[in-house]
Amino acid sequence: MPSPSITNALTIDVEDYFQVSALAPHFPRAQWDALPCRVEANVERILALLEAHDARATFFTLGWIAERYPQLVRRIADGGHEVASHGYGHERASAQSPEAFLADIRLAKAVLEDITGQAVSGYRAPSFSIGRGNPWAHDCIAEAGYRYSSSVYPVQHDHYGMPDAPRFPWRLPNGLLEIPVSTVRWLGRNWPAGGGGYFRLLPYAVSRWQIARVNRHDRRPAIFYFHPWEVDPEQPRVQEAAAKARFRHYVNLERTEARLHRLLADFAWGRADAVFRDAA
Repeated sequence: MPSPSITNALTIDVEDYFQVSALAPHFPRAQWDALPCRVEANVERILALLEAHDARATFFTLGWIAERYPQLVRRIADGGHEVASHGYGHERASAQSPEAFLADIRLAKAVLEDITGQAVSGYRAPSFSIGRGNPWAHDCIAEAGYRYSSSVYPVQHDHYGMPDAPRFPWRLPNGLLEIPVSTVRWLGRNWPAGGGGYFRLLPYAVSRWQIARVNRHDRRPAIFYFHPWEVDPEQPRVQEAAAKARFRHYVNLERTEARLHRLLADFAWGRADAVFRDAA
């Protein structure tokens, strides 16, 4: 059963369907402004969902989205949620030079702070793209003025992951707090327990058991994530994408919102900055 004494961190990566890394080859950056955006309506659905359960969350928001929908960013902040940064243009940290990465995350922070009038303390790299190959990224995040990052997923995955990283929040030498997405340690390895495609693919009972295990066995709050496009089964379908990419992106989209209702009812949820205020 869930632990009633632990508040977990609910996070939303605010990006549109055409900005997803797996579909990037089919949506060149130069075409983004010509594509029909669905993120505004989807975030409004999520805000209504959170309000129905009196829950708070952290919205890691793209600067590109924020510039085009500033009123939506203000709605998030006015609802008592944390506005955090997902970078500006949804480029993987691992695909950028340190100079380009630093410029991107500085721009995103400035855009979000200008819209909300509030300090932005959190950052999440697109596709959890900070690992052993680009440790300099954490120094850039600290230099840009962020207090914490949630950019490492300590799992084995074909597109991201650092399975030997700590499973729980850890402090870097530069003072930055890294808050990794939740995993369950079982059979000698880390298993994803923090949402995303696994939440849609596997039965809801699996996610419920995993989060409850983190709370009761590890005695730690979990951190969970999803995207606005995951509550949107009517989004445009990219038939030209590889079968694996299509499966990962579209599987069980029609079930996500109902599962989120159950998740919000089964556990207590809050903002990442509040849940992990005293971590590490």
